[in-house]
Amino acid sequence: MSAMPAHELHGPILTWYSRHGRALPWRSEERTPWGVLVSEVMLQQTPVARMQPVWEAWLRRWPRPADLAAASPADAIRAWGRLGYPRRALNLHRAATAIVQRHGGDVPRGHADLLALPGVGEYTAAAVASFAFGDRHPILDTNVRRVLARLHTGQALPGPSLTAAERRLATQLLPDAPATAATWGVATMELGALICTARTPRCPDCPVRQQCRWRATGHPPYAGPPRRPQRYAGTDRQIRGLLLAALREADGSVTAADLTAATPDSALRDPRQRTRCLAGLVADGLVEPLPEDRFRLPAATGQ
Repeated sequence: MSAMPAHELHGPILTWYSRHGRALPWRSEERTPWGVLVSEVMLQQTPVARMQPVWEAWLRRWPRPADLAAASPADAIRAWGRLGYPRRALNLHRAATAIVQRHGGDVPRGHADLLALPGVGEYTAAAVASFAFGDRHPILDTNVRRVLARLHTGQALPGPSLTAAERRLATQLLPDAPATAATWGVATMELGALICTARTPRCPDCPVRQQCRWRATGHPPYAGPPRRPQRYAGTDRQIRGLLLAALREADGSVTAADLTAATPDSALRDPRQRTRCLAGLVADGLVEPLPEDRFRLPAATGQ
């Protein structure tokens, strides 16, 4: 996977972003490293329109890591609402606690320190180091991978797993100046989110359409491993969501009968699904079992 000259891409994409990039609060001059970290965790598999109101409420309530660390995990899970994948809420609470304990309450700048935080992976660590602190790191989320696949390999979509070749390509394309590299990262993400979308790309509006190998070869369809559409109805994810919704809405603990009522048999794909999902929530630390067959959201240590 050889890279075309970077200068052919930097100018058009950076100029396009300066004119068309969305004015999102976690990109503003007033952004904080903590706000950037929260945004990156919340945006995982969640569109901006759903995530932004929750992010704004979260930052009003917990503007610093110490504020969230002082709250209970149950508070974080309730505030997460229906964003989905609620382990992210628990991971943010754990990350806030680690930031207070290891870094004096300030989000660390170093990539290795960020990567050591609970729930922070390779992409999130690079994104926070870049977008919050202006450091030079290649950014490779789903949108960027799709943009680079189309531009450089002529593939409609990247493969299911990030490859070493993709990392090398992203590093080769990274501008030398850290501040410009940080803008490049968010600009390529935005290009993938708004123009070079997965299903209905707006190729006539693309600033680098003339350099795009996918366009030049007639937009060949994806030919990689099958991509199965994600279902929701009847899945364990839905049943877990129903169980957590019942616990979020309760004032205190609930009974096993309450959880059965929240997940009627008609919603289940098999008779053991409710028990399996509840056990999974307990194992993930999202639900705390109590005596007498009762359950609650996890309380703070010592409660």
